[in-house]
Amino acid sequence: MLHEPSFTIGIEEEYLLVDRETRDLVAEPPTELLDRGREATDGRMTVEFLQSQIEVATTKCATVGQAASEIRELRQTLTDVASDFGYAIIAASTHPFGNWLTQRSTPADRYNKLAVDHGVVARRMLICGMHVHVGIDDDDLRVDLMQQAAYFLPHILALSTSSPFWQGEQTGLRCYRLSVFDGMPRSGLPATFDSWSEYERHLNVLIQTGQIEDSSKIWWDLRPSARFPTLEMRIADVCTNVAHAASVAAVFQSVLAMLHDLKRRNLRWRSYSPMLIRENRWRAQRYGLDEGLIDFGLGRVVPCAELIEELYEMLAQSARRLDCLDELDGTRSIISQGTSAHRQLEIYAKALAGGAETPEALRQVVDFLVDETVNF
Repeated sequence: MLHEPSFTIGIEEEYLLVDRETRDLVAEPPTELLDRGREATDGRMTVEFLQSQIEVATTKCATVGQAASEIRELRQTLTDVASDFGYAIIAASTHPFGNWLTQRSTPADRYNKLAVDHGVVARRMLICGMHVHVGIDDDDLRVDLMQQAAYFLPHILALSTSSPFWQGEQTGLRCYRLSVFDGMPRSGLPATFDSWSEYERHLNVLIQTGQIEDSSKIWWDLRPSARFPTLEMRIADVCTNVAHAASVAAVFQSVLAMLHDLKRRNLRWRSYSPMLIRENRWRAQRYGLDEGLIDFGLGRVVPCAELIEELYEMLAQSARRLDCLDELDGTRSIISQGTSAHRQLEIYAKALAGGAETPEALRQVVDFLVDETVNF
C-alpha cells in the first residue's frame, strides 16, 4: 500500500527594508531593529545575504489557511518593528529602483563564503522569493513527485509575479528576478532521477569534490529540502498580497496531492522534456499571465485564464481534502485582479501620465508595495 504523505505546509518569504521618507533600500539597518525583529517573531525572522533583506518562516502548519494567518502576523509584527525606525517592509521580488551596487552583505561566515565563491553574481542578488514546503516524508516519493510537479512550475510563477522593475528600469518582464537568480549555479528546473539513492549519488559527487558543503546549495526551482522531509517550491516571486500568496501555496500543495492520487492508481502525469517546460517558464517570466502558456497536448498557446480554470477543476478535489479550496479559488481573483507586477506597472504608468517624473513615479510604486504588504 502506498504511503500517505502528511502534506503539511510551511511558507518562507523574503522582504526588503525601505526608508519611509526616501523609499530607497536600507543598506545597513541598525542591529537593534534586527534583534527586536527576531524577538518579536520568536526567532521566525532571520537575516539574509544582503542587509536590506530579511526572511520569515512559518511553523509547520496543517493547512494553507493556518500558514497564511501566520504570514499575516509576521508581516504585521515586522511592519510595527520597522516603523519605530522610520522604515517599512515590502513583499516584492525586486525593488523598483534599488541599486545592488550600494548594498552591503551581512557579515557571517556563510555569506562571506557565498560572496567569495560567486563574486558579482552573488552581490547582485537583490531579489526576494517565496518558498513553499510541503511534507513528503518518503524519500523516493519526494523525488518522483518533484519530477512530475516540474510541469506546473511555470503556472505557479505566472500567478506570483512581482518583479517588473530593476534598478529604476521597466524591464519588459513580469518576473525579472529569475533573470538575476539564473546566474547562480545549480539553479533552474530540477534534474531528473529514478530514485532517492540516485539523487544522493549525484549530490555526493558535488560534496566529495568540494563543490558544495551540502544540498542547501542546490538552488533549483523545486528541490528536496536540505533541512526537512519536504518538497520545497522556490520558483515563485514573493506575492505582495497575502491572499495571492495563499493561493499560490494552495496550488502547489494540491498539485502534489493530485499527483499522489494518480500514483495510487498506478498512473502518473505525462513527462515532457525540460526544453518544453523551460519555454513555458520563460513565457511566465516574460509575460506573467498576459500571453498564455503552451498546452503541450493541444500543441498551441492557451490563455492563462483558461489554463488556471482548468487547473482549478483538476485540483479542486485534492484542495477540498486538504482544506484549501477557498485559497485555490483565489487563483480566479489573481486572474481578474492581476498580480503585483500588473499593479506596479499600472501605478507607474498612471503616475507618468499624470505628469510625474520617473523617480516620483517609482516612489509611488514603492508606496503601493508598502501598503499592499500589510493590506489584509
